[in-house]
Amino acid sequence: MLLIESLKAAYGDSLALYGIDLTVGAGEVVCLVGRNGVGKTSTMRAIVQDIIHVTDGRVEFEGHNLVGLAPHEVIRHGIGYVPEDRRVFASLTVKENLLVPLPPARPGHASWTFDKIYDLFPPLAEYRNRLAGVMSGGEQQMLSIARSLLTNPKLLLLDEPHEGLAPKVADDVVAAIVTLKQEGVSMLVYEQVLKTIHECADRIYVIDRGTTVFHGTIAEFDADPDIAQKYLMVQ
Repeated sequence: MLLIESLKAAYGDSLALYGIDLTVGAGEVVCLVGRNGVGKTSTMRAIVQDIIHVTDGRVEFEGHNLVGLAPHEVIRHGIGYVPEDRRVFASLTVKENLLVPLPPARPGHASWTFDKIYDLFPPLAEYRNRLAGVMSGGEQQMLSIARSLLTNPKLLLLDEPHEGLAPKVADDVVAAIVTLKQEGVSMLVYEQVLKTIHECADRIYVIDRGTTVFHGTIAEFDADPDIAQKYLMVQ
């Protein structure tokens, strides 16, 4: 589904990615892990061509070259993106935020509906008429994920989805990700917490200093504890 090879990308003249290789298959949940500042968010941004620009390498989705496209063009190919800063429309209500991305249904694909969204995130049903700008960080994160799901993505990118949230709300967000996994939603998730990684991931890519330094299944990752000690903040 997603193929990245020898990806290099930069912010202006400052190179941030020096050689990323990864794949995501249909129905897979793949986690990007590594210490802060090593290139995980930059990898997400490079996929959707957001802020960062690709200088070399391949980024393909279902055989389509994404390099050089505008972010909205990438989204139209079927990639949903939930950035770390959430980017909700503060002056709009929850319901109005959810109405913004609604696309036509894709033939042969089940569409996300408001009822499905509210089942996944019950607080959004309760606060549907509340302005997004006065919601808590956790509620905004739920809204950001829900808004992306309503584009009916084939692949969902989640950039550190429960960072900075209260523990109970973080657990709710993780539970929603597990539910999406059970429903067969393909996801690429930037994650730091090993417990969450074990709950969600089919495969793991460890990134360090802008390059891919490990790739494997959960079992292969667990079999080499030196990986976590060397490249991760073990939790």
